[in-house]
Amino acid sequence: MPTEIPSLAILNTIAFLLCVYFCAYVLSILVLHLRAGRAAGGDHSRFSWHVIVPCRNEATVIAATLQRLLHDMPDVTIWCVDDDSDDGTAAVLASFIADPRVRVVTRRRPDAVQGKGAALNAAWRAIQDHLPADTDAERTIVGVLDADSQLDPRCRSALAGPRYFGSPAVAAVQIEVRMVQCSRPTPGLNLWGRLLVRLQDMEFRAPIAAMQSLRRHTRSVAMGGNGQFTRLSLLNALGAQHGTPWHGALLEDFELGLHILLHGGATEYCAESWVTQEALTKVRPLIRQRTRWAQGSMQCVRYLNAVLNCRQIGNPAIMEITHFLAAPWCQLIGTPIYLGCVGVLGWYISRTDGGIAAWWTSGGWGLIPLVALFGVGPFAVWGLVYRNRCEPHLSLPAALGLGIGHWVYSYLQSVAVWIALGRMLTARSEWHKTARAADPAPAPARTEPTPAATSPRRLHPHQLTPAGVPVIRASVPIAQPSTQSTPKTSPHLTNSNRERAVSCAN
Repeated sequence: MPTEIPSLAILNTIAFLLCVYFCAYVLSILVLHLRAGRAAGGDHSRFSWHVIVPCRNEATVIAATLQRLLHDMPDVTIWCVDDDSDDGTAAVLASFIADPRVRVVTRRRPDAVQGKGAALNAAWRAIQDHLPADTDAERTIVGVLDADSQLDPRCRSALAGPRYFGSPAVAAVQIEVRMVQCSRPTPGLNLWGRLLVRLQDMEFRAPIAAMQSLRRHTRSVAMGGNGQFTRLSLLNALGAQHGTPWHGALLEDFELGLHILLHGGATEYCAESWVTQEALTKVRPLIRQRTRWAQGSMQCVRYLNAVLNCRQIGNPAIMEITHFLAAPWCQLIGTPIYLGCVGVLGWYISRTDGGIAAWWTSGGWGLIPLVALFGVGPFAVWGLVYRNRCEPHLSLPAALGLGIGHWVYSYLQSVAVWIALGRMLTARSEWHKTARAADPAPAPARTEPTPAATSPRRLHPHQLTPAGVPVIRASVPIAQPSTQSTPKTSPHLTNSNRERAVSCAN
């Protein structure tokens, strides 16, 4: 079989090289994660704190979130963006009008429902309008939380430490994300739902946290959609340069982090604090969420040339960012290669004299340890890491079971990548909000387009909140903040590099 054997050898070689590369990457982030130390906290009163909470049909969760934030962080101003909700969210927000720490930014169609980035931009403009012109934007920290979040009460002290905002060089910080159902179980949730919850918690606290540990060393920490904190001075600088800090990618959090790095700012990951969010308990919503993430990552490939040519970003950061942006495309390439290996191997076995038994006894059994080592191992190891660093009460068999479950769970991402590719090829970029477990059955959905750069327009007088709610209207985007003096020059750039940073970000 002169033709068949080379075909199998070529496919196996490509698959083997991909596996070795992936294993080397996992080993590198694992070692750095296990060696990561703890950082000291600081005095959070040195800073002014603002938190943006986008609200698109969040009536079932927003009240509890606001109550926790107001109780745990009495000096934080909360900006709730009602993005044309139709489920009673506005009425829930109206019940908090007596507290001056809660501000409501109201958006109505056609300006609303343009994606999370557009809602965040509306809140940023409202914060600018609210603050005095002499506000120290360097000491004003703006966080972003999901409407179902529970934020660590000690978060501000952790972020004020010398490794984070206590250092003038740091422009933005991402904190650890956890799943709320792990500490507050959901009644009536079946075994499959509980497993999905635990797998998502492990995913964020083990492999994703390890990826961020690597990024700390490469100086390319990525922002997440929940638990990101940024200096207002940096947001203002991005707004002055691009019109808005957040842009139109479906992965608007990672996109913001890229713009911060291109501008010359430093990003950090804080494992000393956390924020919880609701895990998804069904496969279909999970695939929809991961499809949005994958498509957003694919959209951010347009920044690769700017990253490669920006002198503010070092070579290690360029390599890490390139790896991340290439990941979904590598999955697209890897899928047919691995399936091809299985197909060619099956065909080869069927052509072997004696069938599968002869193939097995003649050395075919050697594939089992190879698959275990290079296929299952890089995923299963995170179950042990999760038990060691996050959940020591888990038994060893449970941790190993979670690790193997993580291997199976990873194939959902492969499905999501192919769906994302199909959406890109058909020019579909509408933004699908992740439904909450307590949400009622949805009405027929209206599409929510996310243009390449979304900026909400000025609200009209008839587009008001219910009576009694303090209205903060989203203003027309402008090149420079009109209600504030020119923001202080960011200390994240040296004088000799300011012009180069501007050219990188353009």
